[in-house]
Amino acid sequence: MDTLLAGIALFALALLLGGMVFFAAVVAPRAFRVLPPEMAGRFVRHLFPAYYLYLLGCAAAAAVALFPLAKPAAGIMAAVAGLSLWLRQVLMPRINAASDAAKAGRAEAEPVFHRLHRLSVVANLVQMVAAGAVLALFAAG
Repeated sequence: MDTLLAGIALFALALLLGGMVFFAAVVAPRAFRVLPPEMAGRFVRHLFPAYYLYLLGCAAAAAVALFPLAKPAAGIMAAVAGLSLWLRQVLMPRINAASDAAKAGRAEAEPVFHRLHRLSVVANLVQMVAAGAVLALFAAG
């Protein structure tokens, strides 16, 4: 049973980290290189709800599989899942509202958008580092 759980955990962690790196390194930059800025922004905005659900699902699966094997690692993955939920349900709507307000000409919304966007980037980086650390430590041990 431990081998099966370890396999599920490693697979979920690899999917999680791979998806995050692929989105950050390939999908988003390519969209802004290939598409006009307005269209790229709409495209990436449309992907984020699914992206965060993907992160939530992978991190939750890893947390459940890791729980009997490595409780601290499971806790870290549960935190990554919780952060994904918060990013999707709380921060993303605020970012979208600030972006829409800035595009509508409300000057005070632009710094709010940039601050919230920076927060989402930092949160995503924290999730990436956490997933990478758990993957590396769990795979090595």
